[in-house]
This record gives sequence, structure tokens and C-alpha cells, in this order.
Amino acid sequence: MTSPLIRPEIAALAAYHVHDASGYLKLDAMENPYRLPDALRAEMGTRLADALINRYPDPSPAGLKARIAAGFGVPAGMDLLLGNGSDEIIQLVAMTLARPGATLLAVEPSFVMYRMIATFCGLAYVGVPLRDDFQIDLDATLAAVREHRPALTFLSYPNNPTGPRFDRATVEDVIRAASPGLVVIDEAYHAFADDSFLPRLGEFDNVVVMRTLSKLGLAGLRLGFLAGSPAWLTEFDKVRLPYNVNVLTQTAALFALEHLDVLDRQATQLRAERRRLSDALARLPALTVYPSEANFITIRVPDAPATYAALKEAGILIKNLHGAHPMLDNCLRLTVGTPQDNAAMLAVLNALFA
Repeated sequence: MTSPLIRPEIAALAAYHVHDASGYLKLDAMENPYRLPDALRAEMGTRLADALINRYPDPSPAGLKARIAAGFGVPAGMDLLLGNGSDEIIQLVAMTLARPGATLLAVEPSFVMYRMIATFCGLAYVGVPLRDDFQIDLDATLAAVREHRPALTFLSYPNNPTGPRFDRATVEDVIRAASPGLVVIDEAYHAFADDSFLPRLGEFDNVVVMRTLSKLGLAGLRLGFLAGSPAWLTEFDKVRLPYNVNVLTQTAALFALEHLDVLDRQATQLRAERRRLSDALARLPALTVYPSEANFITIRVPDAPATYAALKEAGILIKNLHGAHPMLDNCLRLTVGTPQDNAAMLAVLNALFA
């Protein structure tokens, strides 16, 4: 029985579900399948052993921020805010802008946490459907911006869970229309994409860029960052809880970013595997394969629940998108794995659809 003390909009929600992946080939969560080389893991272990876990973490680690700025090319004059993954950063931004009557706008289908965090923070939520090709419907989006004047707009670039990167000029049109509201460009999949707004910070007064290290191979560390002008980030920092990024995460991330070339090479391998996997899937006429600039591929099949069940029976866990949004009917999201992982998944799909 739900307590009357619980906000009704929270009581109506279901908690974010993470499937138990024990015993499965895990291709459901867009993780990098490659670990660091053994020598680097041993060196990281030594570094972690020396971490001062008896002390509170640095609340604003200048060394880690400097490494991130240099490694990813954050423009001079821009500031950084670190978070416990992208999810916390989404929440910090939403909390800061959640004035009574304020609206958060996103296109749909997109990252489910935009809608959930809007609810958590008491923001009105407006979702604008994408076109059938999963690109932004510019007319509909501009109409929604004019009608609702969102305080906050999220654009996933490339988009999760669909895969394509939105047209750059279309995104620019949305940014201009949304001003003075803030637009967050969510570049969680930047390592696999052919374009970024990060180098262009400063061109638009109402844009910040969010990234995570999770897809690059550090998902277990839970570290994300927001880059933008100090005027915006100073305000977001006021609602950040002290010590939100722990000592072990700071230590491990700093070490890993000293070897960013290793992570970049892994991302290059996954890009190549994405091409091979996409080409192989496209040879199955029963499937619709959507373009992707992320480390996953979204497909539409004749019967998503049945295909999901067949893969699970074969010990392969992927993401069933069917039922998440009307535009995702009979869609599945396949994380790009190692060549061996992808071959195992393709063997099942070939048996079903060849």
C-alpha cells in the first residue's frame, strides 16, 4: 500500500530496472567490452592502494579537471562540473532550473532519464516525437519550443536508444529557438560519433555539453562531466552535494585518462565492429537496421519479444525496446561487442531470419 505521504507522480513511477546479467553474454547496456591491459590494471591497483580513503575526496579536483579538459579539447575559458555519471548531472541541472511552472523538453524516443528526472524535480515535461527515420522533426520541435518556452532542453547527440546523430544544422535551429532557455547537448557516445558541439562551446550562450566516461570503457567508475561557461556552471555547482565523486573514482579516472590513447584505440575497434555488425544485419531482409554513431545498433524485427527471448535462451542479453515508446514497437538495441560477442549474436539472428 502506497503511503499518502508519497508524491503521487512518484508513486505512479516504476523504478529504473536493470536486468540481472549473471551468466549472460552482456550486450544490453552499451558498455565497452574491453578491459585495460594487464600491465595498466596492475599499475592502477597500486595507485588505488595509495588512495587516501580515510579522507574525504577533493570536492573540486583541479588535476582531474585539467586532465579532462586537455584530453577532450574543452575550449579555453570554459569550466567543468564533475558528476556521479551523467545521471547526476542531469539531475543537478534540472534541480537548478526547476522554477514553478518551468518545462523540460526533449525529443522522443530518447534517454529515459530526461523524463524521469523532470518528474523527480517537479518540472513539466514535453516530449516531441522524432520522424520515422529517428531524426528531429524540426517543425514540430520549433512549434513545441514556441508554445512551451522550455527552461531546459536535452538533445542526445548521437541519440539513445535509436542510434543516429541528429542533423547538425537542425540542432543549431533548435538551440537558437530555445534561447534564452538552456540546451544541454548530451554527448555520451562522443567516442563513436563523427561530430561534436564541445569545440563550439562559446558560440551559443545557452548551450552546455555533457559527457560521460562510461561508454569509453570506465562505466564502473560512474564519472561524467558538464562543460560550459562559468556563468552556468557556477549555479549548477550550488546544488551539487559535497564530495559527490569519491576518492577511488577520482584516482582511477585520473590514471585511466593518462592512458586515453588506449581507450581511444578500443573505441576505434568498436567503430570497426559496428560497421561489420551493421553490414551483417543488413543482409537479413526481415530486419530494419537504423544508422548508428553510437556503440550500439537499433533494429526492428517482426516480433521483438520473441527475438529477445530467443537471444536470452541462447545466453545473450540485449535490450528489448518494445513497449518503451510507440515509435520503438518491435525494436531491439544491440550493444556492439567484441568480434566473438557479435558473432555469437549474429549466429542466433541468422538462425531466426536468414
